Parts: sequence; C-alpha cells; structure tokens
Amino acid sequence: MATDRRVEQFTESVSFDRRLYAQDIQGSIAHAQMLAKVGLITADECRQIEQTLGVIRQEIEQNQFSFCTELEDIHMHVEKALTDRIGDVGRKLHTARSRNDQVSTDLRLWVRDAIDTIVARLSDVQRALVGRCQADIDIIVPGYTHMQRAQPVLAAHYWLAYCEKFQRDSQRLTDCRHRVNQLTLGSAALAGTSLPIDRDDVARRLGFEGVAANSIDASSDRDFVIEFVFCLTMIAEHLSTWAEEWILWSTVEFNFLKLPQAFCTGSSIMPQKVNPDVLELIRGKTARVVGSLQTLLVLVKGLPLAYNRDLQEDKQPLFDAFDTVRMSLELAAPLMAGAELNRPAIAERLDRGHLDATTFMEYLIGRGIPQRTAHGLVGRLVRKALDGNVRLSDLPLADFREASPELDESVYVVLGVERAVAAMQSYGSTAPAQVKQQVELWKSKLGAI
Repeated sequence: MATDRRVEQFTESVSFDRRLYAQDIQGSIAHAQMLAKVGLITADECRQIEQTLGVIRQEIEQNQFSFCTELEDIHMHVEKALTDRIGDVGRKLHTARSRNDQVSTDLRLWVRDAIDTIVARLSDVQRALVGRCQADIDIIVPGYTHMQRAQPVLAAHYWLAYCEKFQRDSQRLTDCRHRVNQLTLGSAALAGTSLPIDRDDVARRLGFEGVAANSIDASSDRDFVIEFVFCLTMIAEHLSTWAEEWILWSTVEFNFLKLPQAFCTGSSIMPQKVNPDVLELIRGKTARVVGSLQTLLVLVKGLPLAYNRDLQEDKQPLFDAFDTVRMSLELAAPLMAGAELNRPAIAERLDRGHLDATTFMEYLIGRGIPQRTAHGLVGRLVRKALDGNVRLSDLPLADFREASPELDESVYVVLGVERAVAAMQSYGSTAPAQVKQQVELWKSKLGAI
C-alpha cells in the first residue's frame, strides 16, 4: 500500500534539512574513500561515486536539483540521484552506515562550520568595540547599578565590558567545538557493523578530533546541538543587554548616544521619529533563540535509546538560532562602530548623582576611618549636598570638618568625576592606565582594528 500523502508531508524534512547537502556529500565522499581503502568497494567504484557526488553538489548549488517530499530528506535525495546515475555502484555507498549515524555526522560537520562562523562574527563585534575605545578613550560616562547613577567610568571601560562577555561566548564555542568534533559515522543504526571498516580513517579525512566510543550513544546523542544553541542563547542575551542600554542611551531623556541613521527607521505617522528598530529587533529576537533552546531541551527529554524519529525536529530550532544570532552579530558590528557619543550632553550632566561619593569614602578609609563609619559620614555629606542642590566638591571645608574634624583641604583631591576616575588603582578597574593597557591587550589579541 502506498504511503498516505499526508504522512509524506508530515514526515518530510527536506524542506529544511536540504541545507545539510554539502556536509552530506562531504561525509559520503570520505566514507566511500574508506570503503575503497578497506576493500569493500573498488578504487574505480570510489572514483565514480566521488565524481557523481561532485556533480550533484554543483547542481544543488546552482539550483538545478529537484527536491520532492516523497524522498523525505536530503540524504535520500542525494542517494537517489547517485543511484539513478551510476546504478549498483551508487547503492554500495550505504555499506556499513545507517541514516542514523549519517545524519549525526552531517549535523556535526554543519555545527562545526557554524561555530567557526559565529566565532569570527564575535571577533568582528569585539574589533568594533575596541575601535570605539580608541575614539572614546577620554570620555567619562556614569556607570549604573539598579539603573541609578553609581560611579564614573571611562566609556572605553564600558565597551571593554562587552568585549569580555563576547570573549566568554567565544571560549564557550571553542570548548563546545571539541565535543562536536567527534566522528559518529560507523555506528550504523545503533550496534555498529560487522564489516571491516576503519573509522579512524574517516575521522582523519573529515578533520574530526576523535571517534565516538559507543555506538548506542553516538546514534542518539544531540547534546552537541543543545550545547551549541545554549552558547548561541548566551550570545543573544549579551546582545540583548547591549541593545537595551543603547536604546535607552539614544533617547532624549538620556541623550548619550547618536545612532547611525542607516540602522534606524522612521515613523509612518510621526515625522520627527528616529526609531532604533535594529536594536529593538536584536533584543526581541533573543526570545526566538531562547525558544529554540527550550524546544531542544524538551525534545530530548525522556527519549529512550537509541535513535528516535523525534530527533528530526532538532534541525529547525538549530538553524533558526544560528541564523538569528549570525545576522544579529553582522548588524551589531557596524552599528557599534557607527554610533557617536554625545560628548556635550554627557559632560553637562556628569556631575549629577554624586558619582564621586564612593571614591571619597575610600579616601576616608585610607586615612584610617573604618569603612562603615566612612560610609555613614559620606552619606550625611551627600544629604547636605542634596539639600543645597550642589556637588560634594561645592561644599565648604567647614562642612567636611563638621562631619570629621580631622579632615582638611586634601578632601578636594578626590572630589569630582575626573578625580574619582583618576584615583582608581586596582587591576580591572576604570583607572585610565588600566583601561589603556587593556585596550592594547585587546588590540594585540584581535589583530588589526
């Protein structure tokens, strides 16, 4: 009995897994070469398979290849095209493998390439941020906690904070790549094969670091997909934080930042509007990436060993998460590079919020006053400054001596945002010398900026 047409439409995956065609053909060629090496096919049969697969790949790349739901997936499409052209020689290609280990291998090859792409795009974003550091090295901005002004920091220090986040993202991906880069081909359906194959040979041909040691685990494992999408989710989360801050900073209320016009849009009704749509969509699309991770986690929950058809559903969330993060990074880099800090607006309001209070407290600690005592003392002086609508540095020396008789004119050395920043000393702080050193380290790490 023929398969119900509705079943064909329900079970097909070629509409989305066709993007694995290059990896499928790459893996098949390596498999054929190994079969020839161990004598399961002849050298001439291997050449026929290689040449024909090369033609099929070219046809797919040039949109000259026909796809249909009857053949379910990309693997069956390639195999059918191969056997249609070289007959029984093409049928020998599937010797000692199953679609279970074939798709796992294809997916690992694809994820490995995807990781390399994302790592490169992360470096582009970091270069854009370090480029900003050089242009903004002398600008001081308010740093925030709880969305309240906290302490003054160099703008470059702010940009380098995101470099650190994206560096962790890159490190996670590099670490993930080692677990991705294990050959599963040769596990067959789940038990391995009785044929004399050489899995190490295939691993070398495909550039895998190792060979999966358990055939049952290899055919069912999708940890590497979930781990990769988790890494993508963290990147999306970091991009979303950055986008949220820049959306706020570009408002009239903040007026810290002017976004490049090419990355903004207008309003259909309000002619004055310049909307940060790209930033808003980067923030919004984070939900899609998080959703993809959630989908994959639920997908594998409770699946019995080994392969189950459920795993066909791993590709769409994987591809969507990758596409979303890749495009977000590709837009983030030029957007970061093209924005301008509004120096006059930042400077005009920089002394609001008593950003130098913490440095003043640390000055008192340096003079032997206990931290809790110094904290309360500065708090009282801040209240006095608030009541007078003045800065701490505007208070007369008498007010400082009233708070603590041992204070003298040296208190003014650390008051004011510029002095507060200059007073910093610790490694990793916003101290100008520290920040300049970090900028140079990042330039060295990233290469040409």
